[in-house]
Amino acid sequence: MTNGDDTVDDSEGDETAGERRHDRLARHPTPGPGNSLMSWPDAKHPLRVAFNYAFIVAARHSPSLRLKNWLLSRIGVDVESGVSWGLESTPDVFWPELVTVEEDAIVGYDATLLCHEFLQDEYRTGEVHVGERAMIGAGAIVLPGVTIGDEAQVAANSLVTEDVPPGETWAGVPAEPVGESDIEDV
Repeated sequence: MTNGDDTVDDSEGDETAGERRHDRLARHPTPGPGNSLMSWPDAKHPLRVAFNYAFIVAARHSPSLRLKNWLLSRIGVDVESGVSWGLESTPDVFWPELVTVEEDAIVGYDATLLCHEFLQDEYRTGEVHVGERAMIGAGAIVLPGVTIGDEAQVAANSLVTEDVPPGETWAGVPAEPVGESDIEDV
């Protein structure tokens, strides 16, 4: 179903956790032949993406956590106090303003927080929210529309396709809850 702003509302359907993420995504149909990534300059101005990219590259390689937070906040990432970004961790380059990382959260080495998905006939955007004292392990990827709850933990190299409830530990591809006995194996 198309809304008046050329986005598509796909909120109908079952109420499973995976679909809740999709319900929060804005869908933007792309015209013409080819896939939606070919139309990325229509989605976000190339100079804005280049500016964001330069700041993200500087932040990814800076050993200073204060400098990382300052650089990322300049491009629109909502970075609260005490946030720690591991080396080469990456917020979304197209829509960094859709990323929120709350107090004392950790985004591990080479973790990626994506706020967009380019598909064949459309692209989708959605906020990523990382709660207070949450931890995202090295190499993890968080998809658009996902919330990581307060004090939740995401294991290294996990693909987060659903919300992670507060205080829970998730691991795997796709990430799923792990029990207390599984934590040592993660």
